[in-house]
Amino acid sequence: MAGHGSPELSVDGSGLTVVVVAGSWHDAITDGLIAGAQRVLDASGAHHTLVRVPGAFELPVVAQAALRNGADAVVCLGVIIRGGTPHFDFVSNAATDGLTRVALDEGKPVGFGVLTLDDEQQGIDRAGLPGSREDKGAEAAMAAVASAAQLRNLRQG
Repeated sequence: MAGHGSPELSVDGSGLTVVVVAGSWHDAITDGLIAGAQRVLDASGAHHTLVRVPGAFELPVVAQAALRNGADAVVCLGVIIRGGTPHFDFVSNAATDGLTRVALDEGKPVGFGVLTLDDEQQGIDRAGLPGSREDKGAEAAMAAVASAAQLRNLRQG
């Protein structure tokens, strides 16, 4: 879900357990993402906890552990800013591919709130901070809760 054209969703997340897994780099942006996710999770009625990891590379393994330990969904938040080396590409691809694999392997939603940016301003614009144009933490949380609710409905028949 991105900016213009984003769906307006209102989902009942009561009875769902969601773990927010967030990297620790670029704390002002990450803290904005976390606040947006927590706001949506509170409004949905989902029970949620926050787990911090060193960076985006560590998101998949911790997300998988959270899902295997009973979470109905995870919301993964991180910030990767392009530098002058290929490190950006390696970490971005590892986080994206890893989180996709976790969702498919576990059969549970992974809200994807990992920002891949050219500069810090792009992150500020997307972090749900005062003056931001977008709130990617909120969008990732809504996607995770909406998907978990749909899976719950499908499994109940």
